[in-house]
Amino acid sequence: MTSHAFKGQCASSGFAAGIVTDLPGADAARAQRLVAALDPDAEAEALRQALARATAELQVLAATADGEAADMLGFQVAMLEDDALAEPAFVAIAGGTAAVEAWTATMDAEIAGYEASEDEYFRARASDLGDMKARVFDALTGTAATALPRGTILLADDITPSRFLSADWQGGAILLRKGSATSHVAMLARARGVPMIVGLEANDIGGRRVLVDARQGMVLVDPSEDEAACFESRRGDSAAREVSAALFLNKPAITSDGHRITTLVNIADPDELDSLNPAHCDGIGLVRTELLFEGNALPSEDEQAAIYARMVRWADGRPVTFRTLDAGGDKPIPGLTPDGESNPFLGVRGVRLTLARKDVFLPQLRAMARAAALGPVEVMIPMVSLPSELEAARALLVEACAALASEGIVHRMPALGMMVEVPAAALTLELFDAAFLSIGSNDLTQYVMAAGRDIAAVADLADPAHEAVLRLIGMVADHGARAGIKVSLCGDAGGDARLIPLLLARGLRILSMSPRLLASAKQVIAAADLGRT
Repeated sequence: MTSHAFKGQCASSGFAAGIVTDLPGADAARAQRLVAALDPDAEAEALRQALARATAELQVLAATADGEAADMLGFQVAMLEDDALAEPAFVAIAGGTAAVEAWTATMDAEIAGYEASEDEYFRARASDLGDMKARVFDALTGTAATALPRGTILLADDITPSRFLSADWQGGAILLRKGSATSHVAMLARARGVPMIVGLEANDIGGRRVLVDARQGMVLVDPSEDEAACFESRRGDSAAREVSAALFLNKPAITSDGHRITTLVNIADPDELDSLNPAHCDGIGLVRTELLFEGNALPSEDEQAAIYARMVRWADGRPVTFRTLDAGGDKPIPGLTPDGESNPFLGVRGVRLTLARKDVFLPQLRAMARAAALGPVEVMIPMVSLPSELEAARALLVEACAALASEGIVHRMPALGMMVEVPAAALTLELFDAAFLSIGSNDLTQYVMAAGRDIAAVADLADPAHEAVLRLIGMVADHGARAGIKVSLCGDAGGDARLIPLLLARGLRILSMSPRLLASAKQVIAAADLGRT
């Protein structure tokens, strides 16, 4: 049998080999289910069994989860156990509607109601309802007929966070026809070391043997013996490189000619800290606080302050940079981000959104100022385009600290800096009064190259190694050196072995990255000679 190669976009690097489990998309699954004769009693029983199955699956997951995952799963269990949720679906089934259509229509109406609610708690829960809808739908259509075994290589249109959390991916991989490299599931996959490819244009490969090289976004179907041997050689080389790189984890990042490079970590989920040693890095260069706002009630000031304080204590005197809520674009949050924007990446996102929602922004700034009393904290504003946006954020931070002082709450005014990801800001930095700058390479690249970071078809264009992107990065680094302002880079490029030498050559000396990339980044840095750049 002749082999075939399929290409997608890497969302989480790694290798896997095995047989593909193909989950049909929602439209195909619905069509398969509708060919059955419509017996109202049988359809009602099918929905009851699907609800019971979904509830039991979620209860098992909730029993072993903690933190944000436990809260999300507990809410879903409670909702599914409430008979009122599915009552409209059973009424529709009695009238002759198929179970899949009745359940879909019922949940679509429920989700729309949550999204339109004036209560922020209910608006924020809409994404949980979508997850529940998908899980029961899968049970109805048979796409979740069996639990995914350990090491599954899954092919699907997309997957929900709860489905990701329900499987043991060790030895397996995730292949998505749709999806995004910046989705919540992709971040979970990277944090857990699960190979994941998105935007894969592959069909009819279920049940066939594949070799997955997620680093290259490549899937080889029906490989020959020679191809399999070559793959195993690459996988072995990769494993050997990881072992070699691990020797650098406990060492400082120093170039071959003696220059010290500051290496920081990007944190999305506070639970990531449990498996990290603060001595392996120089601090936290990016806390993606928007993930605290996903799938749950909007976190209160006290809840945020407790989480931020935990991170500051973990850092043990090292700096911690909190990015204020960066919702929008590919990170919509029900109840916060606008619906129906024609281009969310160019819409109301980042600081544009938080300045419009001071009821959300001020409590976050207060929580960050409270955490700053425990150690060196910096506050970073995302998606800044104009000096007036940074000054408006500064005024709110001053207001937040003044209110805390009047209430007798311990706090400290943190340094205020900005993300450099909008070309307009990168080209006019002398107009901004920022205590520090951090380059967001992901967004800067997509805006410079006019190539969406979530569109697989233009992934080759969205390359931070392009001279236009590197030139802007160099300009930012030069500005920081002249003005005496600290400049770091906290996008995915910061931990990319291919890009690190290029970033150092453009003058960067502070890189923030995924914790899993620390060792390999230090190894690359150790081989660099800045005297030759």
